[in-house]
Amino acid sequence: MKSIHLIAPSGASIDNQSPLAGINWLKSKGIAIQNSECVHRVHERFAGSDSERLKEINHLATLDPQNVVMVMRGGYGIHRLLADIHWSEIAKAVNNGLQICGHSDFTVFQLGLLAKAGAISLSGPMLNYDFGRLDESGAAISPDAFMWQNFETAIKERKLDCSVSAPQSFLGKTVSNSLSGILWGGNLTILAGLVGTPYLPSAQQTNNGILFLEDVNEHPYRVERMLMQLFDAGVLANQSAILLGSFSAYRLYDNDKGYSLERAIEVIRKRLPDSIPILTDLPFGHQSNKATLPVGAKASLDYSASGFTLKANW
Repeated sequence: MKSIHLIAPSGASIDNQSPLAGINWLKSKGIAIQNSECVHRVHERFAGSDSERLKEINHLATLDPQNVVMVMRGGYGIHRLLADIHWSEIAKAVNNGLQICGHSDFTVFQLGLLAKAGAISLSGPMLNYDFGRLDESGAAISPDAFMWQNFETAIKERKLDCSVSAPQSFLGKTVSNSLSGILWGGNLTILAGLVGTPYLPSAQQTNNGILFLEDVNEHPYRVERMLMQLFDAGVLANQSAILLGSFSAYRLYDNDKGYSLERAIEVIRKRLPDSIPILTDLPFGHQSNKATLPVGAKASLDYSASGFTLKANW
C-alpha cells in the first residue's frame, strides 16, 4: 500500500502522542499519510463538530480508489451522522477499489454501508489502538506482527485466511462442518443498537450468514442481554454460525458468584438451534492481535471441536 487516508469520525484522541506514534510507524514502512490534521480536531468529546466529521466521511466518495482509508479511533459519534451520509456515492468508490478500515464505533458505518449499498468494508486495525500504542513511560509499542501481516494481506491480496486452534465448547450437536455465507458483524453494542433501524443489514441480506461479534468494557450480563436482544429480534437464529472474538476489559464482582462470560454464552447456546455453532477465540476485537475481516464478503468456515478456519476473497 502506498497511501493511507486518515479519518476521525468518532471520538477525539485521548492523548496527543498515540496518533503521532502511529503515523510515524506507518511512515517508517514507506506509506504516505493523508489528512493527518484530523487527529488534532476536538469538539467536546468528538474529533470535530458533526458537520466536520460528516464532510470528512462524505469526502471518501471523491478519493483516489487506490487509497486505503483508516479510522483514527472509535468511541462514539457516527450515529449522529447516519441520516446524511452519502452511502451510494461512497459505495461507488468502494466498488472502484477504495478500501475503508476500522472497528469499534466504526461498526455502525460498516453495517450502514452494507445495509444501504451492499458494499464491503474492512473490520480491522485503527491508527491509535493498533499502530500508536504506548507503554507506561510513553514509549511507542511496536504493532502486533499478526495484525500487520493480516492487514497487509487484506489490503494487497483482498484475502482472509485465519485459522484458530482452540477447544470449542459451544458447538451444539454438529461437532464439525463446512459452510459458507456472508461475513458480517463487529462490535456487539453497536450492532444491538441498530436493531429496528434501516442501518442494520436486513434478514434477507444476512440469511445463513457468518456473524462475528466483539466488545470491550461490558460485563458478561450486559453481553448476555445484548445477545438476548439479537436472539429475540431473530438475528442470531438467521445465521449459519456465530463467531465470538475478544470480550475484554470487564470486571467480575463478588455477587456474580460464579457467573461468567461462559455462563452467558451457555444461556444463548441453549436457545439457538443446535445446527448453529457458536465459535470462540476469533482473533478480533479490542486486542492487539486482530485479523482483518471483510464485512459483507462471502466467506467459508470449516470447524470442529478443536478449532476453525475462516477464509474469504473479495
